Order: sequence, then structure tokens, then C-alpha cells
Amino acid sequence: MRRMFVAGLAALVALPAASQSPITPSLDLETVMAPPDWIGAAVTSPYWSVDGRSLYYSLKRDGSKVRDLYRVDPASGQSVKLDASAQAQADGPAVFDRAHRYAAFVRHGDVFLVELAQGRRVQVTRTAEAESAPGFSSDSRALQFRQNNQWYSYDIAAGVTAPAAVLKLADDPQAKQPDALGDEQLKLFKTLRQLKADKDALRENDDALAAADLGRAPKPIWLGDKVELIDTELSPDGRWMLAVTQPKGHAEGKAPQVTHFVTDSGYAEQQETRVYVGRKDPPPQSLLLLDLLHRKSYPLAIDSLPGIKEDPLKELRGKAIAALEKAGKHDEAKALKAPELRAVRIISSADDGGGGGIVWSDDGQNVAVQLRAIDNKDRWIASVDLDKHTLLNQHRLHDNAWINWNFNDFGWLKDNRTLWYLSEETGFSQLYSKPLGGKAKALTAGKFEVSHPRLTDDGQWFYLRSNQVAPYSYDVYRVPANGGELSRLTQYQGLEDFALSPNDQQLALLHSSPYVLPQMAVQDVAGGAPRELTNTMKPGFTARSWIAPQIVGVSSSHGAGTIWAKYYGPADKAAAAGRPAVIFVHGAGYLQNVTLSWSNYYREQMFHNLLVQQGYVVLDMDYRASEGYGRDWRTAIYRQMGHPELDDLLDGKAWLVKQQGVDAKRVGIYGGSYGGFMTEMALLRAPGEFAAGSALRPVSDWRLYNHEYTSNILNDPQLDPEAYAISSPIEYADKLQDPLLIQHGLIDDNVLAEDSIRLYQRFIELHKKNFWMSLYPMERHSFVHADSWYDEYRRIDELFNTWLKPQP
Repeated sequence: MRRMFVAGLAALVALPAASQSPITPSLDLETVMAPPDWIGAAVTSPYWSVDGRSLYYSLKRDGSKVRDLYRVDPASGQSVKLDASAQAQADGPAVFDRAHRYAAFVRHGDVFLVELAQGRRVQVTRTAEAESAPGFSSDSRALQFRQNNQWYSYDIAAGVTAPAAVLKLADDPQAKQPDALGDEQLKLFKTLRQLKADKDALRENDDALAAADLGRAPKPIWLGDKVELIDTELSPDGRWMLAVTQPKGHAEGKAPQVTHFVTDSGYAEQQETRVYVGRKDPPPQSLLLLDLLHRKSYPLAIDSLPGIKEDPLKELRGKAIAALEKAGKHDEAKALKAPELRAVRIISSADDGGGGGIVWSDDGQNVAVQLRAIDNKDRWIASVDLDKHTLLNQHRLHDNAWINWNFNDFGWLKDNRTLWYLSEETGFSQLYSKPLGGKAKALTAGKFEVSHPRLTDDGQWFYLRSNQVAPYSYDVYRVPANGGELSRLTQYQGLEDFALSPNDQQLALLHSSPYVLPQMAVQDVAGGAPRELTNTMKPGFTARSWIAPQIVGVSSSHGAGTIWAKYYGPADKAAAAGRPAVIFVHGAGYLQNVTLSWSNYYREQMFHNLLVQQGYVVLDMDYRASEGYGRDWRTAIYRQMGHPELDDLLDGKAWLVKQQGVDAKRVGIYGGSYGGFMTEMALLRAPGEFAAGSALRPVSDWRLYNHEYTSNILNDPQLDPEAYAISSPIEYADKLQDPLLIQHGLIDDNVLAEDSIRLYQRFIELHKKNFWMSLYPMERHSFVHADSWYDEYRRIDELFNTWLKPQP
């Protein structure tokens, strides 16, 4: 099926969710950019009740940021909004012990325990601090949970909560040994010797009592005063803990500031933001294995990880050092020297892509850690030999460009000895299993992506989200945990997420379509027709006849294959001939906008309807670097941001001219964030190709963006200045000849407004014409005020009407 779409230059996929008829009544910009409550509310955060008889979900309240909690009966579809008293009795997303005798969940930051047979509920904590990560001990006798990096264990039978360990970021005062002068004092003075003996005896007696009496709180484990604690993970048997540390007091570098001009106080106020890329690398992290029984800590060395002593940037590093030495900058050259061991970070559950950095087996006998090189070229999954206190590499994923921030999920099969993980090693995210010390086995394979792996409680199946049918079509699939056929279970094509019921027999499905916000349904895991549970769309929106975007395949003239896009045009194809066109460029770079789902760019999609109504056609492309198309598509921009993508956009323009008959001299372009960056690159690197462009919140100089995103793609600017130079629009400012409108929120703390202001100053100094800038004093990167949205798109509309349409 996929080959059928790729075969033609412009194969079309008509969407059943909306018609190609004109919009009725006519759209206007006020409606399109109005607060989105008139559209409806997306169903968010669905989860099952502890007994599996109900589902919970959240909805944003009209005219408010408050989200209300709802409960729905999956059998009848009856839904009810819970008031404050009902919410106090509601479940939270639950975890279960291995025998399914107990469940636990967190609500309003506190931990609750449920005895499933009797339905008895116990509130385990009531604190000002938020607890998280509930889980049961391997013998089901205790409920474990954390408060920040401090772990607690609740003895279910005794009803007592105690810290699982007490970690102190200081040196053990008892471990301090006397120096030569102190030794001499003990030799000279009998009283000092007696005092020391008494102190030692009391400590030894206290240690003996603590070891024999489990009712006592544990004694501290001293980690030293040179480190900061970043993460901890307790083993289910309560015997071990892994701790992630980094050097204390690591300087992050100088942070730029944004100025808030419109404030409550009436005075301009300053806000510190993130550090520029390359100004200071993230601090290296280390692992400690803590033996909680004997109160000992063991550093886990990383020197056995394959490739840890190699320098993947050796060639670039050599060129950079040579250039600095030639310029007489010897200290800077010395600072670029490669270390003996590459620094690593432990991928945490808070990182993009999820998956967590440390995962214990259910029985607590094994633990796996996911580490990532700070240079972004390697990801390792290692197990820990608890007896020998060493790391054992189980899987290394290397990428000459950069390791993806998605697809880092991993865990253990139910045998507690076999790992499972996602990897892009074939070019597409696939699922693998690997026994400790054994060979890896691919559980899925193909030129498509799998994500969201969920292992059933009985360990027999993995449920996944995948776009196996087509890059833009997502559904739930399942595959046997020991390998076998990948089976498609749903037919939505716009599947957002799913949740397995506590008995693994039903799927709660979150799905959407281009003009339908995410809604919830339920379906048996064996298949069959789903039962729709929600409809939160508003009639004012659904009554309109929206233009269904057609998914088209544009052939790359640069050998990249098919560039998937959404095309908006009149119902009568012949009517497109001679029209002006607009190309929309999505943001984020690594984001997929050509799908059969609800779009993050729903306002832009309505604006595209308005443009068609006004006589345009619109093309929205998933250029190279976009999500959903595999590793090569993602990393094509390595060290050359704005180059492969521009090739794709120009191919899109050629497709519009050839297939839709638009006027090549009347094609405009616009986009926000990465799309704004690409708008600037299009006008500055391909002058004359686009009649006008609007760049919203654009990156104009990648040297000013953050470290985490930019260093992945362009390395550090000190190592790879050439990559930053060829990738930054400000370097091409002298090429401006086509009308450019720049729009930026003044308090944007993601892409700072200084990016646009610096480029604007370059245009001034170069005596350029037809460039403008509009600034929004109360907007950050993502606009939130309807007035700003309206003003922003009014200017874009006027720009295109002025420069793309024939003037009287």
C-alpha cells in the first residue's frame, strides 16, 4: 500500500472526515484566531480506575485554564463531571503488585493504597511535599514511593512508613581520621583516649541495635560534599539503590535576560533565561550503587562501555584546535582537548522521549541503566553486576549525527533476566529483546516506526503505536513478547495514545482526525468495533464544512524519496490553476504535521481554509528533519540546518506549479519557530523564489539558541563554527531582496527576541528594503492571547494580499 502512494509524483489521499466543498458560512480572521473554546475541548490524560470498571479523563473548562476531571462508564458511555467532593474519592493512575492483591496511586500529591479484594482504601501520606513513583516491593509486603530523591517504604501489615535510606551530601563525621598531631595527642593524654573509646563503644552498640531492630529508621549513608544528587531509584526488594550524581556547584555559564515591559508593577522587569549553546556543556554525571543493608556506596565506572574512550569528533576537534593555535589562542585550544573518557548523562524519565534512565526488574535482582554521551553520539544500555559493583554493557546505539531524543524506552520482561528496548539502529525505531549476556532479537522490523511500548501484566504481549501502513497513519498494534506477527488492532489512522485496562482485556483509545479534537473510545484487545465514549466538539465548529487536506507525495529532486505534504485547494481542481500559493512550514524541526490526526497547528489549518476562500492554494510539508520518517530523514540536516529542508520546500513549490498550475512568481511562505527560521533561509538562500514571507519567532542565529537542542545537530560552536555559519540566516542577510515580515514575542524565553532584532539591525546596516518587524510585548514563544494571534495573522494576510495577488 505504501509503495502505491510513493509511486506517483503526486498521489492523493482523500480524507473522509471532511468535505472539499466551500466553507459555509464564510470564514473571517476574527473567528479563526478567537479563543479556541468555540471549537471544543480535547480529552486529555485518560486512565483506568483501579477496578477497571471506569475511565477517567480531563477537559479544559471554557474560559479558564482549570481542567475538570470526568469519569465515564465504558460499558454504557455515561460520563459525569466530578465535583470537588467526588474528586476526593476518585482514583489516580494505578500500579499493581505482582499478585494483584493491591493497587496504589497518587492523588493531589499523596499516596493511596487499595486492597483489591475488599476495596479498602488507605491514605498513606498527607504531606505538603508531593510524593510520586509508587510501586510495590518484590514480595508485595511494602509500598515504595519517593519524595524528590528520598525514598520511603510503607509496611502494609504494620501500617508504618519509614525512609528506605537516608542519604547525606556530606562527609561521614565518624570516618574522619586524626592527622599526625591528633595521633600524638592520643598518645600523650589518657583522658582523650578514654573519651574516644567511649564514643566508639556507643556508636558500635547503636549500630548493633539498628542492625537487629528493623523498627528503627536507617542510619545515614554519607555521599560526600563534592556532589549533587540528581536521581535515585530503589530496588523492589529494598536492598539496593542507584544514585545519579554530578559535581557540586557546576557553573552553567552566563544566561541572557528578557525584559518584560508591560508589568503589574509598571516597571520594566528582567527575567533570566537559558544559556547559549556551547557556553557551558552540561555537567557530567556519575552512578553510585548503594548497598542499603551494609550502608556502603560503590562508584560504577563507565570505562568498560564500548566507544567511551573514542572521540567521534576527532577530525572536527583537530581542525578547531589547529585554527585556535594558529590564531595564538592557546588556552582556548587547550580547553578543546578531548578527555580520556567521554562524559555521560543518565537519561532520566523527565527527558524528551521518556523511558527513564534506571529500571529495576520486578524481583529486584537486576537493574539496567541508560546512559548518553554528552557529545550526543552514543547511547548505552548497561546492566549492573550487584555483587561485583560493575557496569556490563548490553547495547550500544551509535549515530554519527546524533541520538534521537525519542525512542529511548526500555525495561525488563517478566522473567526478570531479559531486557527489551527501542532502537533506531536499522534506521527506524523498532522493538528488541535481549537476555543478559545473550544476543538481541528484533521483535518488530520494517521501514516504519514503533513507539509507546506497553508490556502486558502476564508478559505475553507488547502493545505499540505504529505507522506501519503509511508514515502519516497511526494505530495500535501488538506483537508477542517472544516475537511473531505484528498485528494491527485499531483502524483510526489518527491514534494519539492508549491505555491498557488493569486486566489487559481492553484498550482505552485516544484518537483524533484533522477536524476532530482528541476523543476517547474503548475496544477489546482482541479487536472488534470500538465504542466511542466522548464527543467534546462544539456545534459552531462542526457545522462548518472544512476543507479536507489532501495528503500528497512530492518527489524529491535530490534523491531523498517522497516528501509528504498536506494540500489545501478548491474542490474543483481546475480552479487551482493560476491561483497564488502559500507554503506553510511547521515548527520544532523534529515534528510531524502531515498526519491524519488533529494538528498542533489547528489555527494555521483554519487560516489555510481562509486562504483558499480568498483565492489561494496552500501546501504544508514534512520537510527533512520531520518526525515519523526514520533516522535518515531526521539526521539529513546534521551540520547543515536549512539546506536539505530548503531543497524540499523548493520541490514543493515546483509541485504546485506543475501539478496545480499556480503562478511560480506568486508563491509565498511562512512559519513559526523552526518554520520561521526556514522562512528566513528560503528568502535569504533562494532569493527570487518566493514572492514574500513571514517569519514568526524565528531562530536567526543558532549560536544564540539553547545547548540541548542545538548541540545535537550542529555540535558545539567552538568545535564546529562552520556548521553554525552555514546554518544561520543572519550570515545570509546581504541576500535579502524579497519582502520579509518578522514577528516575535518580546518575552519569548525559548527563541529570544534578540534573534530577530539582531537580524533587523543587519538589514538596516545593509540598506535593505521591504522588511518589517512586529513585536508582541506580552507573548512568549507560544502565543496565548487572542488579540496577538489576530494581529499576527492580520499582518500575514495583508502581506500575502499585497505581494502575491495582482494589484489593480
